Amino acid sequence: MNRLRATSLVLVIVVCGILASGVADARKDKKTVYEVTITNITLWQIISPPIVISHKKNFKLFVLGNTEYPATDGLAALAEDADTAALIGELEASRSVYSYAEADDVILPGASRTVRIETKKGYDLLSVAGMLVTTNDTFFAVRGVKARSKGDMAMDARAYDAGSEFNSEVCDYIPGPPCGNGGQRDTEDAEGYVYISSGIHGIGDLNPAKFDWRNPVATIMVKKVKK
Repeated sequence: MNRLRATSLVLVIVVCGILASGVADARKDKKTVYEVTITNITLWQIISPPIVISHKKNFKLFVLGNTEYPATDGLAALAEDADTAALIGELEASRSVYSYAEADDVILPGASRTVRIETKKGYDLLSVAGMLVTTNDTFFAVRGVKARSKGDMAMDARAYDAGSEFNSEVCDYIPGPPCGNGGQRDTEDAEGYVYISSGIHGIGDLNPAKFDWRNPVATIMVKKVKK
């Protein structure tokens, strides 16, 4: 009788352990959805459809001010031509990235777009980026912002230069209006690292009275989606 009780107790402990493990795994894999709203606060710059990424702490969309860590090919393509295909390839190849999502259209000055993004435990940092299209290789970004479990978050986003193309301000190399020349690159005197953009100076075809800006260039609102 005692042996039977002991065996039953062991079975109960094992079953409880399995159930507890299952609960822990379920919590670990639990997905949380956030709405990320990006607002263009420039006067004339159009922002390309931004991409939102959920990731681990060790993922870096870019490193600021370091020639040893230039913009990746994917980030350079986004910053030069609003092309996210290469960047998406990099994200899908990274074990540090959980998910990504893109807005469905450009963001005109004074307008907003909302993107839904999934996160889970350990992958609860958010990065956002999109091109300022009337530039050579300028983009806005926020990097590694922790998604809160409670309360909304609001933050400003600066403009960065990818350092992958020379800032000639010549229409031959600029995709946005009034130029319309995507896919053309002027890389000979590119800076070679990511830095805070210094804006439009009127050295080429762009009128700074229209297309220049003062940081920040966008605002970001992050809101948890209630089930």
